[in-house]
Amino acid sequence: MTDRLTIRRPDDWHVHLRDGAMLEAVVSQTARQFARAIVMPNLTPPVTTVAAAEAYRARILAALPADGDFRPLMTCYLTDGADPTEIARGHESGAFTACKLYPAHATTNSAHGVTDIRALGPVLDTMQRIGMPLLIHGEVTDRDVDIFDREAVFIERTLAPLVRDFPDLKIVLEHITTAEAAAFVADAGPLVAATITPQHLHLNRNALFDGGLRPHAYCLPVIKRERHRLAVRAAAVSGSPKFFLGTDSAPHAVERKEMDCGCAGIFNAPFALESYVAVFEEEGALDKFEGFASEHGPRFYGLPLNEGTVTLERKPVEVPARVAGLVPFHAGETLGWRLAE
Repeated sequence: MTDRLTIRRPDDWHVHLRDGAMLEAVVSQTARQFARAIVMPNLTPPVTTVAAAEAYRARILAALPADGDFRPLMTCYLTDGADPTEIARGHESGAFTACKLYPAHATTNSAHGVTDIRALGPVLDTMQRIGMPLLIHGEVTDRDVDIFDREAVFIERTLAPLVRDFPDLKIVLEHITTAEAAAFVADAGPLVAATITPQHLHLNRNALFDGGLRPHAYCLPVIKRERHRLAVRAAAVSGSPKFFLGTDSAPHAVERKEMDCGCAGIFNAPFALESYVAVFEEEGALDKFEGFASEHGPRFYGLPLNEGTVTLERKPVEVPARVAGLVPFHAGETLGWRLAE
């Protein structure tokens, strides 16, 4: 039995660091585990220009110790009026690593998102020409589509035609939650990949109603049936380079979660690696964890692998009820691995 697991320092390929006081409260939780992170641009107002991305990156770095080596990778929030010239300029300068597609009103701060992806033809042409990844929140927002079906319907209606019409475009289907998503990504060409969160590996939709309504288990895309959880777990531990770590850590103040029409999002950053490695151990796939956490993502993005390492040790860790004043994923539980200091 393995009691210590040392892996190349990992990256988080999908995280919400927020802004202002919330940014200052949560960013260290990500930086202590990960060398780099793809930072979501759904601020108010959203990050749509090079200047806004550079300013946001500066605020992130200012919230960290000066001697740290964490590198935030910034993204451009796509709108119906997105400018391909600005996007290309941002990618060339290093201000933008990728573009993020939110269907309008799909999730937190997505009101400015895209209403018709067909209008983005010039942007997508530019992105595939320069090799810039498109990161997708893959859900339709039609009110007549059941919320538990919105990812599968998006794949059929939008993603499959997108892959067909832009065959050279790098696409990451983010935070996949369904068997349909896992199968689509596995069967697509090498330019289609997916991120997977810890909550979608641990929880099925019963967790939303376990002894009562559980707002801290509410995220978007919403957690699904058990068969979907098992399919996503199988994808994560498969060793396929198409699947990699993306926490989608999305902090909200407790009062914003525990209210009428509470916010979607799970704050999983404090014990992210401990949460993921528990799944890989349960699936008998600890040998696949380094690839998922540290190798598949940078290779897909065309970035170098990190040089340093982190070590996880088999020791129980009790997850507190609050971290930085927020409720973390696994609050009140004991996990079997901890990140060694």
